[in-house]
Amino acid sequence: MDQQTLKREYRFEGRGLHTGKYAHLELCPAPENHGIRFYRRDVGQEIPALATKVSRTDRSTTITENGVSVVTIEHLLSALTGLGVDNARIILDNEEVPILDGSAETYVRAIAPDGLQVQNAGRKYIEIKETVEVRDDQTGSWVRIEPADSMSFDVTVDFNSKVLGVQTAHWSENSDYVGQVAPCRTFCFFHELEALAAHGLIRGGDVDNAIVVVEHPVTSDQLDNMSRLFGQPRLSVKEDGYLSNLTLHFPNECGRHKLLDLIGDMRLLGGFPRAHVSAYKPGHKINSIAAKTALSKL
Repeated sequence: MDQQTLKREYRFEGRGLHTGKYAHLELCPAPENHGIRFYRRDVGQEIPALATKVSRTDRSTTITENGVSVVTIEHLLSALTGLGVDNARIILDNEEVPILDGSAETYVRAIAPDGLQVQNAGRKYIEIKETVEVRDDQTGSWVRIEPADSMSFDVTVDFNSKVLGVQTAHWSENSDYVGQVAPCRTFCFFHELEALAAHGLIRGGDVDNAIVVVEHPVTSDQLDNMSRLFGQPRLSVKEDGYLSNLTLHFPNECGRHKLLDLIGDMRLLGGFPRAHVSAYKPGHKINSIAAKTALSKL
């Protein structure tokens, strides 16, 4: 298969979920063998999308070069992978990629109708030569990257939650990313929100770009506090255990979002891996460690 890039430039803008900073993003075509690279126009620094550049993984994936960072890259990287984009230049005027609706759907709905530009070079697959497995004994999480003839992902999510239950999700490179993975939004638990806000990690969040799981009973005062935090009219808890103002796209949307994140984080291998990636309770930290470990063995 030949490499592919975008047919034209695309522009997006909005607030970052974690910093709350407003940013303009330009998604641009790039030449053969360019790969995916971010460019901070405001400070004149380019950062390649590689696991070796990961600097932080608290609630999102951050890459850094020469002290300059780009935050929350995983949804955009996931979209480019799902669409089959080999080469792209991503220009930002601030440090965080806009969260948009908390998924990858805005990107794919803009790009997919135009199709992609086929380039004059064969795709350079990332050949996984040996199985890599990373485990976190404290959380029970693990990620396994195994050699395969094509790219596929399997995720199991189990937070011991009566609302979420155990959720699974699967995607392979020839299946429907646009309809089945891209629309799945980020999520968190209600009891985490105040702590996340206190640590400055959800400054750009609202109930339109984050699913909020209400695992335990909450008081009217707590709901009022959340309403003020999100700048929304009074919120409530729906019968299915989720905060109001949204409807799930899929019963396992949270599991599918973890799949979306994993696809994006694995793109930090530097291309399309010929691998089967399976994960139990994945997160950005263990995803990036697994990607970095696999990259070191190439």
